[in-house]
Amino acid sequence: MDTLGAPEHTGGNPSCRKLGIATPDLALVKQHREANTYALLIVALLERGVPMTLVEVAERFAEAGVAPRDRALLSLKRCKPARPPVYRDGEHYALDLDDDELAFWLFRLDLRERRVAAPRPAAAPDEAPPRPGVHERLSPDELAAAWHGNAPSSFSSQRLAIAILDAHGGVMAAEEVIAFANTHAGTRRLSHESAQYWRTGAPVRVLPDGRWMLDSGHELVAPARSAVRDRVEMQRKWAACRQDGVEIEAIIRESERRRAEHAAQLAHLRRVVVHAFPADRPIAAVLVDVAERRVDGFVAQDDAAWLDDVRERLAGYDVIAGLGVREIVRGLGFDSGERRLVDLGPPQKSFKLNQRGRTLKITTALLVQGSCGISRPLADAATLRAYVRAGDRARLLRRLQADAKSLLWLYEYGRLHGAVRLRWGYLDEMFVAPWVHWDENRLSHLCKLAMELGVALEVVAGSAPGWAEPWSRLRRCTVAEHEYKYLLWDEEGQPVDLRDVQLARLEAMERTLH
Repeated sequence: MDTLGAPEHTGGNPSCRKLGIATPDLALVKQHREANTYALLIVALLERGVPMTLVEVAERFAEAGVAPRDRALLSLKRCKPARPPVYRDGEHYALDLDDDELAFWLFRLDLRERRVAAPRPAAAPDEAPPRPGVHERLSPDELAAAWHGNAPSSFSSQRLAIAILDAHGGVMAAEEVIAFANTHAGTRRLSHESAQYWRTGAPVRVLPDGRWMLDSGHELVAPARSAVRDRVEMQRKWAACRQDGVEIEAIIRESERRRAEHAAQLAHLRRVVVHAFPADRPIAAVLVDVAERRVDGFVAQDDAAWLDDVRERLAGYDVIAGLGVREIVRGLGFDSGERRLVDLGPPQKSFKLNQRGRTLKITTALLVQGSCGISRPLADAATLRAYVRAGDRARLLRRLQADAKSLLWLYEYGRLHGAVRLRWGYLDEMFVAPWVHWDENRLSHLCKLAMELGVALEVVAGSAPGWAEPWSRLRRCTVAEHEYKYLLWDEEGQPVDLRDVQLARLEAMERTLH
């Protein structure tokens, strides 16, 4: 695949080198079919390789001929720029290079090669034979070529019966017609009761012995033959574009293998949740090790040595999560380097409640309450400032530890479901958790694996698990699937809402979720 404005060598700035792409040229990408304002913002950030203000981006738009500076700035403000994979840090906007949404944008904009080769179309068919006239009966081969085991919904039950009877001599047992429709037409629209709904004078009538007979001279038979043969011609026309099924299956298997391999790599990342107050100049900080559930608190002393302890601990992790994590890391004086920073702020700022424009402001506290059922998840800033003014560092640290535990459970809920939950009044909505990579093993993967292995799924549902014994409320569940959705039933036959699940693992297998 050709890339727009991409030289042969790898990109010159660190962002493009990490992504393995060439540095794009905004002036060339602006003509791309997917090049809207937000997409061009991503390209401008990739091209520069460093955070930029919207004013700087607008100036670059003007230089590249995208739009005049003032109009570009207005468009940038209106396009909701601070959404994944773009994040806002003060007045600057930057790219989260670890966000899998960025990979989709790179593919949409033709800035990277395909990860999987495109399937090749199946071999073109031989030249089509002359089309039979409407007076000639259909053949079983024509039905097979037209339907491919899946008759279109435009074929009524009567037309299906006409086509099947016409291709088999005009008289068949009703059971044989129904079986043929089920097997070769992929439909259950035909049944013994179907004949009761056909009008008097219909082309198909029921004989005294129960067989169905076709009146081949009826005026509806010729249109049925034409419809089948039209379908045959359409199938032959598109045969050259139809992808080979065997190759598609191989590509799917390879994609699943790559996903599982990446999921195993992600599972071994060392993760920590950090919480501090105040974020810009912390006097207390809490670190929660995600894997070990270990909580460490740090309080400012007379010197700055305590910050060295915090920075030393943070250096041992690959992923650092927190509420306003970039401001906290900057306040702690820690150089995150190549580590991934995960902000646990809400995925979107508000939710429209009704047509009159009433909106609900979405906060992290609401998401913790909705996802984990914690009634008082986060202390307000006024309470924490009161502890600071009173010099009560002990109570400040205890409150920060409780808040950090709430943030941990929100982080874990997002990793398990790939989304976080908002419950407010009659609302019960799920929002994609931007910190979860698409390849990570989530609850849906565990449900699928449990069904394939024939084992139960052990879950903790309801509110957040207990800290000392997180599996104390374990429930063994059977997994079922209905209309592409997974269902859970516990040992007492009671349904378990998947959205209520806080922890999950396969029975008698790996005893940790990640």
